[in-house]
Amino acid sequence: MAAAVTPAAAAEEEEEEAAWVWSWGAGTDGQLGNGGFQDHHLPQPLLLPPRCRGRVSFVAGGGAHAIALTSDGEVFTWGRGMHGQLGHGNMENIPHPKLVKFFEKYTITCVSAGWNHSGFATDSGQLFMCGDGSFGQLGATDNHPRNFPFEVTYFTTKHVVRLAFGMRHSLVLLKDNSVYGFGSARRGQIGRCARNQKFYNIPRLIDGFPNCKIGNIYANGDHSAALDESGQLYIWGRALIGEHDDDQPRPLFPSLSISQVALGWHHALVLSAGELYTIGVYRHQKLGPPVLPTAEPLQPLNPATTSHNHDESSSSSLLVKVPCVDGEQMVHIAAGTEHSALVTDKGTVFTWGWGEHGQLGLGDTCDQVNPQRVNIGHKRPCSSSVNVYCGSGFTVAVNSDLSG
Repeated sequence: MAAAVTPAAAAEEEEEEAAWVWSWGAGTDGQLGNGGFQDHHLPQPLLLPPRCRGRVSFVAGGGAHAIALTSDGEVFTWGRGMHGQLGHGNMENIPHPKLVKFFEKYTITCVSAGWNHSGFATDSGQLFMCGDGSFGQLGATDNHPRNFPFEVTYFTTKHVVRLAFGMRHSLVLLKDNSVYGFGSARRGQIGRCARNQKFYNIPRLIDGFPNCKIGNIYANGDHSAALDESGQLYIWGRALIGEHDDDQPRPLFPSLSISQVALGWHHALVLSAGELYTIGVYRHQKLGPPVLPTAEPLQPLNPATTSHNHDESSSSSLLVKVPCVDGEQMVHIAAGTEHSALVTDKGTVFTWGWGEHGQLGLGDTCDQVNPQRVNIGHKRPCSSSVNVYCGSGFTVAVNSDLSG
């Protein structure tokens, strides 16, 4: 005779079964999506609706808000909404994921979150924006905020395929392989601008790419990056290495075939052939910059692909290799403002960097120099299909290997 299941045990089993997406770290604006407004130092279940189970294809983390995109094109937002960045027609903070009803008749294929602004691209190539526009980052030809998604008319006759937002700037990749930028321009993050021009509220073409096919674009803080289909990385904006900002795409590390990139405010991660490298430093790291084994000198630029007149001595920073974690291969990376995360081929999540708000998920607020294993789930091992995403001071992990 089978043992009776007590109500408490049934509730615990139900909670464990429901825990397929987790969040941790800063939560005072509701950005953890768990119904509360407080920090959590350990992974907590995130309250996405059951119908999303196994269908979350991407999560974008902003300054204190987040956007979840499902495989069938639905969009949910939560967290800080004081600039209208959640797209619900108000300026309220929302501590749980809420469907953006505006897009019920659209299929969204790409989303991005800046510090206080959000963007959504449709399967037909339209671009919708909402949130803070004080630096022109909405591309609306003005600097006003929007609390409801609106279409950026500049791209009406074009086809948007990728989005990447930094703190106060926006990047857009079109189907025709052109890259546009708008918003804050002070550090060169939206390309070459007129002298003393602080922002642009109309999208502008970013030139400086050679004859290559751009596969993806990235942004965070005042940095911008692109990765072409051959694995060549281009970076521009605020200097991650050396002392010079760049207002045009700069090719780096030509000997690496890079498959993934993640940008923070003062550091970047690049994944190549299952090996992870870091660029820059963690400004909040109380123990100083990461001291990891196997450092490789930063490779010089190819003079045939750039006309920049940089002081090469300023490019003496190190491209630092992150040591293999427990013999597992790294397959997915993410970066917040000052912390980093990775997932291995066994579905294990590791974090390191700034930990003041518990964004490392280790049960404390300590900084960490080296990757540390995060304990997600108490009764079953993580799936190999776990993905991790970072916002400013918070982290989200999703187990996508589940049927609805």
